[in-house]
Amino acid sequence: MSAHFDRLETRSPQSRELALYRNLKAILGIARHRAPALRAQLKGVDLAALGNAAALAGVPVMHKSDLTRLQKEARPFGGLAATRPGALKRLLISPGPIFEPEGQAKDWWGAARALHAAGLRKGAVVLNCFSYHLTPGGHIMESGAHAIGAAVIPAGVGATEQQLDAIEHLHPDFYCGTPDFLKILLDKGRESGRDVGSIRRALVSGAALPPSLRAELESRGVGVMQAYATADCGVIAYETRDAAERLAPGMMVNEGLIVEIVRPGTGDPVEPGEVGEVVVTRLNADYPLLRFATGDMTKALPGPSPCGRTNMRIAGWLGRADQTAKVKGMFVHPSQVAEIGKRHPELGRLRLIVTRANEQDQMRLKAEMRNGAASDALTQRIEQTLQSVTKLRGAVELVAAGALPNDGKIIADERPVG
Repeated sequence: MSAHFDRLETRSPQSRELALYRNLKAILGIARHRAPALRAQLKGVDLAALGNAAALAGVPVMHKSDLTRLQKEARPFGGLAATRPGALKRLLISPGPIFEPEGQAKDWWGAARALHAAGLRKGAVVLNCFSYHLTPGGHIMESGAHAIGAAVIPAGVGATEQQLDAIEHLHPDFYCGTPDFLKILLDKGRESGRDVGSIRRALVSGAALPPSLRAELESRGVGVMQAYATADCGVIAYETRDAAERLAPGMMVNEGLIVEIVRPGTGDPVEPGEVGEVVVTRLNADYPLLRFATGDMTKALPGPSPCGRTNMRIAGWLGRADQTAKVKGMFVHPSQVAEIGKRHPELGRLRLIVTRANEQDQMRLKAEMRNGAASDALTQRIEQTLQSVTKLRGAVELVAAGALPNDGKIIADERPVG
């Protein structure tokens, strides 16, 4: 089984840098005439001089948190897409809402390398349990699987019994989805005596994979690898293994991207090894995001990877630079918590607390009572609103006025890191 997807993964860092910046200048030279927001970002930038990391650091950062505003001002993609909507393959929606394009090119999201590193090969069958409903997740992984030559069961999320039927009948070798849902499938299969043993490898994303959950899944016979992906940038980085099939430290940055680690709130690169915000430049002719600040925190790892790939390595996800949290694969924004308050004027301060129990993400909304009395009926109404706004279930705890600290924090992510 070939360890690497192609020779690009093992080229010298110098060759990679030359190719990346040559391609970046070519893409921007065309795209800036078609994408007004990109053109504004490049105002005053000499494209001919944009040939290395130091020059790139002089370009203003575009923040993910700006996308909702930009897309309201210039529909549908905020003036950042260089391809007209009718020429794209799919028009998708992420929570926020943020609208995302998908182009026609093979492996448009860059998922094939991550899938290959996780063991997917031509002729395999993939159970893809990322959502296909409006959101990019299912399409990200399906496009990569098809690029490799694997068949895909477009399972989506939920419907556990039907998923078990599909596993028993179609015998998928490979799973894509959140690690939480893989555990649910394996647990349900064991409880009901269903045969789910065909799944031997998995690429997971969208939720935490703590060592305890990885160990449990691997004890059930599934080799699990994880990818770091976003709806805006596709697959940014992914785990790899060395020649002895041992997990390599950190995650390998994907080819076709330039990744910087910057000080949150600035565009200034941090010192090597310091934790900072992930900023991605995506070399994609349809949606060429330039110095796109994801809001995710990580750090670069020193030295070459034992897997033999030569690109930059990062430590994986180390938290958020802002208060947005990813819960069960879905982003929850402070603006959504504020919307709950607007719908329930009897409430005062709100704080959404994200925790983890029994290998599952959990949400609890603490809400101060501004006026009126707490009741079970009110709690249930707010729980319904919470689910309607965030598309996720969570508990509601009503507290007295003044019980929450006046510190401006709206979302508190209390899940352990690592």
